[in-house]
Amino acid sequence: MSEQPVITFVGAGSTVFARALLGDILSFPELARSEIRLFDIDAERLSTSELVARRTAETLGVGPTIVATTDRPRALEGADHVISMFQVGGYEPATVTDFEIPRRYGLDQTIGDTLGIGGIMRAVRTIPVFLEMCSEMERLCPDVLHLNYVNPMAMNCWAIDRATDIETVGLCHSVQGTVRQLARDLGLEAAEIDYRAAGINHMAFYLEISHRGEDLTPAIGRVVSEGRVPAWNRVRYEMFSRLGYFVTESSEHFAEYVPWFIHRDRPDLIERFGIPLDEYPRRCELQIAAWDFMRRKYEDPELDLSEEYAAALLERGLPEKLVGRAVAALERQNEVTPSEEYGARIIHSVETGTPRVVYGNVANRGLVDNLPEGCCVEVPCLVDANGVQPTAVGSLPPHLAALMRTNINVQELTVEAVLTGSREHLHHAAMLDPHTAAELDLEQIWSLVDDLLEAHGDWIPESLRS
Repeated sequence: MSEQPVITFVGAGSTVFARALLGDILSFPELARSEIRLFDIDAERLSTSELVARRTAETLGVGPTIVATTDRPRALEGADHVISMFQVGGYEPATVTDFEIPRRYGLDQTIGDTLGIGGIMRAVRTIPVFLEMCSEMERLCPDVLHLNYVNPMAMNCWAIDRATDIETVGLCHSVQGTVRQLARDLGLEAAEIDYRAAGINHMAFYLEISHRGEDLTPAIGRVVSEGRVPAWNRVRYEMFSRLGYFVTESSEHFAEYVPWFIHRDRPDLIERFGIPLDEYPRRCELQIAAWDFMRRKYEDPELDLSEEYAAALLERGLPEKLVGRAVAALERQNEVTPSEEYGARIIHSVETGTPRVVYGNVANRGLVDNLPEGCCVEVPCLVDANGVQPTAVGSLPPHLAALMRTNINVQELTVEAVLTGSREHLHHAAMLDPHTAAELDLEQIWSLVDDLLEAHGDWIPESLRS
């Protein structure tokens, strides 16, 4: 392994997430002396992240080299591993625009970061930044392993693979996170559940799932038949009942990838399946409200902000039960606990040769037979000193592959639009999006795309502005 691996965080101002990954990395003795470079364009948030990084190292009793910079080339030069975690345009103005303008057309969303009109626009803003950054990496750290956490995952990774030579693996926590959720529903320990999943990001399915050698499919079915489906997870269990396989992404996400759940003229569906419209803006507003409290707690762990924080969250309408959890989380901000993310484990495996299996988003080169070649798929990957090695899964059940292709169509056309500067293909991508097509006619779709491009202004590549 490298004597002192260089690990760069791009978007390190995402302090909470950066801190979780940093705690994971520095908890490995072999990585404890790494050079950690923190990059962000927001100097104030970067300063907080640097403070948190140093405190995390102190808590763990380790001595990494920590560098904070707003100079991206400085952060990338000679890096062994780069972790991306940024959001182009932020909550305001970009995400607000992605929700407000479609809402005027009668198009509601829940998260809007992966598919749908929100996912398309996020890709249009984000892919050009990645291409610029990857061009710098080709010059400054051509052998780097790039770990991407930025959504829309599949579109970003597909574009990077098509247009650059940088080895990139997209990482998400939905596969391992859903196993933990299923374990709770089934009264089992997540560590005792074995599984094999595959598909595309946010639409992978457990092809096999068992507990001590016993297939768990019937047990999952009994959660439905016995009326034990959690209110927040009705969409996924409905899809399990229809498809026979459990999807790895949350109900609020999945509801907007298909045409069957969100209809403005069918409020009964929204209520029946417990679909949280505008969920992502709601989360963002709460995170914005929480940030000042988190920053103050990071800077002075002895501060008691519990009552003030609880009052602020209650004022914003957060239910008391969730307020209690949020306050408890604030009080734990300065603790270092393991996360479920793959990032640190991948870096450790590459640096030490320790073999592991993770789920990664990579180019489909003979990995999934009945999905398009070159699209971005989520499959098991072996990781060791040889790097990240995706494994072939063969053909998926045909109905699952068919469902995924409805999403891949949108991904492909969006990537094509950005890489070629074809505004027309953005219209085509929106036209083929399952949820958008279920709500709007063609004239509305064309007009919506044009309105969004105009509203985003300079956040959009010049080639797509007219």
